[in-house]
Amino acid sequence: MRFVLIVAGGSGKRLWPLSRQDMPKQLLKVVGGKSLLRLAYERVQGLVPDQNILVCTGRDYASTVADDLPEVPVANILGEPEGRDSLNAVAWPAAVLAARDPEAVIAVVTADQIMSPLEAFQDALREGFAVAEGSPDTLVTFGVVPTAPHTGYGYLQRGEPLPGHPDVCAVRAFKEKPDRATAEHYLASGEYWWNSGMFVWRAQTLLRQLELLQPDTYAGVRQIAADPGRLAEIYPRLLKISVDYAVMEPVSQGQGSADVVAVRLPITWYDVGGFTALAEHLPRDERGNATQGVSVLVDAHDNLVINQSEDGRLVAVVGLSGMVIVQTPQITLVCPSSEAERIKELVATVTDQLGTSYA
Repeated sequence: MRFVLIVAGGSGKRLWPLSRQDMPKQLLKVVGGKSLLRLAYERVQGLVPDQNILVCTGRDYASTVADDLPEVPVANILGEPEGRDSLNAVAWPAAVLAARDPEAVIAVVTADQIMSPLEAFQDALREGFAVAEGSPDTLVTFGVVPTAPHTGYGYLQRGEPLPGHPDVCAVRAFKEKPDRATAEHYLASGEYWWNSGMFVWRAQTLLRQLELLQPDTYAGVRQIAADPGRLAEIYPRLLKISVDYAVMEPVSQGQGSADVVAVRLPITWYDVGGFTALAEHLPRDERGNATQGVSVLVDAHDNLVINQSEDGRLVAVVGLSGMVIVQTPQITLVCPSSEAERIKELVATVTDQLGTSYA
């Protein structure tokens, strides 16, 4: 049976102060009045029944997720006691679903991306399901056709096409986020796709790779699936590591018992990890200012201004360009757009100096 797992963890510190400990970025309603999580659900709606959609999120956010996705059974919202990186966010649900259905095939999608067109995304997901069902010892990922030498994304190096599937090819290597020159080389070669961080696999196939490569994680998630009451005891002890480092990269290098292939994903794709990406999805005035909330701008251009104050406060800007200005009920952020990637550093400093009340 087919299932979809929406991974909705992470704190989204590069979107601070919109994204806070009590309101992570996937629950922010900043795009068309909908949360990123809701948009992720709507992208997969209809591909599988609602009762076959699961969400892995932080335990503290489980009730908010349930409110945002009333179509998804509450029992399908898996709340992590603490974040332990992406391996555990996919391994634990795989163990749960393998116990429920030994033939379970899972599509893993994320809740911090924006994609279009919907039809191309769903077609690629169906192709991924078909490959995983037809080739049981295969782990499927998705490669986004790059449109620019982006230095903020990881890359996949493509190998030979999969027989019978012209839009699917072997993965020769996973590449880290490159510098500009390397990214330009990747784009010019035509051999590379952006690494989307989405997957399709049989639950049992993933678990077999875990048993070979990460036996402690394998044992831990199997124990949790058999006795959910031990979640809080076992989960925080699991190795904190990404699924790419723990499984996908070593398996692509022949260290597991499966193969890794990538499905071509010909879409417009944004990883909404920071304010630069978010600005692409907000309305702009004739001077290139992206705004949300009440603001007045004079002699200003190419700024991002978000006002979420709850007491009627105005954000007024004069003579500025290339700035990020964010006002929330508790915090005001001002920084050049060129420095927006340092917001994680800023959050760490705020926490060191003032504690967690502003994190």
